[in-house]
Amino acid sequence: MGETAAPADDVQASRMGGIRRVLVANRGEIAVRIIRACHELGLEAVQVYSEADANELAVRMADRSVCIGLARSSDSYLQKRTLLSAALTCGAQAIHPGYGFLSENADFAGMCESANIIFIGPRAETIRQMGDKIAARQLARAAGVQTIPGSAGKLTSLAEARAIARDIGYPILLKASAGGGGRGMRIAREEKDLEAAFSSAGREAKAAFGDDAVYMEKYLTRIRHIEVQVLGDGKDVWQFGERDCSIQRRNQKLIEESPSPALSVSLREEFAQAALRLCRHVGYLGAGTVEFVLDENTGKFYFIEMNTRIQVEHAVTEMVTGFDLVKAQILIAAGVPLHLRQDDIKMSGHAIECRINAEDYEHDFMPCPGRVGAVQMPGGPGVRVDSHLYGAYTVPPYYDSLLAKLICWGQTRDEALARMRRALRELRIEGIKTTAGFHSKLLEHEAFRQGRCHTGYIGEVFNSPGGRAV
Repeated sequence: MGETAAPADDVQASRMGGIRRVLVANRGEIAVRIIRACHELGLEAVQVYSEADANELAVRMADRSVCIGLARSSDSYLQKRTLLSAALTCGAQAIHPGYGFLSENADFAGMCESANIIFIGPRAETIRQMGDKIAARQLARAAGVQTIPGSAGKLTSLAEARAIARDIGYPILLKASAGGGGRGMRIAREEKDLEAAFSSAGREAKAAFGDDAVYMEKYLTRIRHIEVQVLGDGKDVWQFGERDCSIQRRNQKLIEESPSPALSVSLREEFAQAALRLCRHVGYLGAGTVEFVLDENTGKFYFIEMNTRIQVEHAVTEMVTGFDLVKAQILIAAGVPLHLRQDDIKMSGHAIECRINAEDYEHDFMPCPGRVGAVQMPGGPGVRVDSHLYGAYTVPPYYDSLLAKLICWGQTRDEALARMRRALRELRIEGIKTTAGFHSKLLEHEAFRQGRCHTGYIGEVFNSPGGRAV
């Protein structure tokens, strides 16, 4: 008698390290993105949702869905035990946290590991190390990666802060060790400003992150924010080029592009090698980005932090490399060899992303939740849209305002910009205000067209009291 063939799903699970079903512990466009990656890999996707998200596109696309609580994220998407229970109850072998929420929560990653649930991301200890900005700076220096001049560790007193500030020179920047998104950050331009900045940075850090630890850096006035995309399997690490994220408002990214128009071939290689040194030093596993600032005044660049997750802007890198980073995350977590060499990763052309948010940019980017009317998404050559939006969808007021990511690729930066202008003209989202008009105006600014922007550019261009472009 011949042997009985194993069921197809068993064979697939064996190929995927035992993973058959993935719990998607997020919402919005990233949940849609993860579900698509799961389905292409032959995996089932289970979508969690709050009461406010019952009609989410991701819920409709998933193989099954589980309600995990009330509308506010603190009652749903941030409930570690509820998410873990949902995974165990539905028989998921893995959890993908996306970005935001619990994606960089070391405790949650550790809980998954203890419950024999695969956390699709770095090890808990790596998340903990890199989530502590002071520890991350120390690791970077140990790996031979330059950091911005400042305190060696946590500031223990105002007197210590004064001494370091006098040594490195004003202006200085105080930053929360456990921070992110611009919270727990204060600038002191002169010594008379330091006491108030030190006190308020600590208070905000404590309120936002439960940790009042702050450290100091020299405040650089004209910088570009450049990040390097990496993947690691615990043994080897690969870099996928850089993204320029200098177009920001209040430390929130608005436009990203790859490659950076500010880097020469040799400087690009220096960025990449610095990122690889740090990741190899910590034995990095999964997808991540190593973030740097480039001082336009001196031409020097410095490590600032590492994000131990997939980024909102990962699609920009996918467009110029042709590599699916989300599928790679899942494969690495499953222990599937990528059989990848650095020389296999080639960058082609130029890609630009505009974040389309539910905000009124003419009135200080005020959030604009509500019921959407008709929706028309752009298409055509070189255009990609990542979105959870559809006609008659109601944008809830409880979460991030991101509606869609509009990504355009071209053989040159000029072609990518031309396609983005065309795509923004085609885009129609009725019923609510969005930032699409802001992007259209910004793309016409000469400095942006020439790639001569820095992190303070939006503050210079949109400087009227109402936040309107001048």
